[in-house]
Amino acid sequence: MDVSEAEEVFPFDINPMYEGERIRKANLFAELGGQNKPSFELVLYEPDPEKIQDMVPPLIGPDLGEMEAGGAYAYAMIYKVYGKQIDKDLEAVIERRNHEYQGYIQGYMHLNQRAEIWVRISKEAVKKGLNSLKQIGRATIMLFKAELPFIEKMEATYITDEAEVVKRLAEAMKIYEARDVKSRGLHDEDVEEFYQCTLCQSFAPTNVCVVSPDRTALCGAMNWFDSRAAARIDPEGPNAPIPKGACLDAIGGEYAGVNEAAVRLSGGEYDSIKLHSFLERPHTSCGCFEVAGFYIPEVDGIGWIHRGSRVSDTPIGLPFSTIAGSVGGGRQVKGFLGIGIQYFYSPKFIQSDGGWRRVVWMASDLKERVKDAIPEEMRDKIATEKDVRDIESLREFLKRVDHPVVNGVVRAVDDVRITEGWGLKVAEAEAGAPTGAEAVVPAEGEPLKSIPLAQIMAAGFNSPIKIILKDADIHVGKIILKRRGEK
Repeated sequence: MDVSEAEEVFPFDINPMYEGERIRKANLFAELGGQNKPSFELVLYEPDPEKIQDMVPPLIGPDLGEMEAGGAYAYAMIYKVYGKQIDKDLEAVIERRNHEYQGYIQGYMHLNQRAEIWVRISKEAVKKGLNSLKQIGRATIMLFKAELPFIEKMEATYITDEAEVVKRLAEAMKIYEARDVKSRGLHDEDVEEFYQCTLCQSFAPTNVCVVSPDRTALCGAMNWFDSRAAARIDPEGPNAPIPKGACLDAIGGEYAGVNEAAVRLSGGEYDSIKLHSFLERPHTSCGCFEVAGFYIPEVDGIGWIHRGSRVSDTPIGLPFSTIAGSVGGGRQVKGFLGIGIQYFYSPKFIQSDGGWRRVVWMASDLKERVKDAIPEEMRDKIATEKDVRDIESLREFLKRVDHPVVNGVVRAVDDVRITEGWGLKVAEAEAGAPTGAEAVVPAEGEPLKSIPLAQIMAAGFNSPIKIILKDADIHVGKIILKRRGEK
């Protein structure tokens, strides 16, 4: 929408071309929400039009003119909507569009959703006259009503007072949970079509977001019911049906229709996706996913950390931000995966790779948040940062609790053994490990396979050993430079 078409002239441009705009620290005036401050956005349906003011009420908390340049503040955006075609089922649909429409505002970066929103305002926007969040609120209402004509009245309440944000966040979380619970009784096999969501393609052009009953959107804001409602109310919008087509892999969650959509939505970058696989043609990851998963080859297990987690490091030595950077942008990366938190509650949760039996580590705050989703027999077998600090301590923890990955994971859905169990191999090696070179030298043309490096070195053969690292992710914690001869 052009500013000239708006009833109010704003001191900033409003145009879809600004979707995906990034505001770096050097150009940062204020940061709202994000990892350092509480935040959320919420849309509530109001059936009585007389109870909506159709405006932006006074801001609760400090406004831009009262903020310190470069400061971080709490942020809440609460919208009430009325329209004859609107009902409660459309709340989440309208709510998710806040990300899209606020992205049209120049100098205002909006990321994520629900209780994880992250907003940055640029110095240039403030210099040009952006002096109040009420201006953002009025522009947002204007965009909503122009793009979604079924919204007849809309009221926006913006809050930057941290205590008030925290208080109302508790209420918002209950509303989010009620929406999520509604979708847990429906499964992929119960429907004939899934839904696509292209809202994140401004940030991740090749992302293929497929929303199925058993796999909520990566952002966590749109389940299958929400996507269906969005497609019906706005057929030209970002949500559209994906016919399932033939089921090619029931356990991995591969469907002919999804593969066709993958080619179309990714511009030919990807031709197949398995909805419930972590390691084989996994779902692509956008930039707004709630949780990042990472494969730990040393223990043949999977770890999870969520956006906003207070845990700074994982057993692989990387924080959420670095892991997210490894997979975000709409990429399909074996060994990393972005998901929505509700996917933990699906009975098909990464079932192709063993489901919960393959999970070896979780950030403690995430584990506590989804503890009801974790099978009781696995709760004490999954480590957190409180139990382990690195790979070696994780390995010892897993052996101590007799985690399935130690002796081999058997898939619950079909009782197929999918991992060999590194603990068994270690035990065998320790019990009868040969010491002579003849015991470790392979036959001509035969690879070394999984012989421990220490065992190879102990054999002491004269020929040089060539070690090739494939698909290795090497993390260097510290480099120390010393002169020759120094200890």
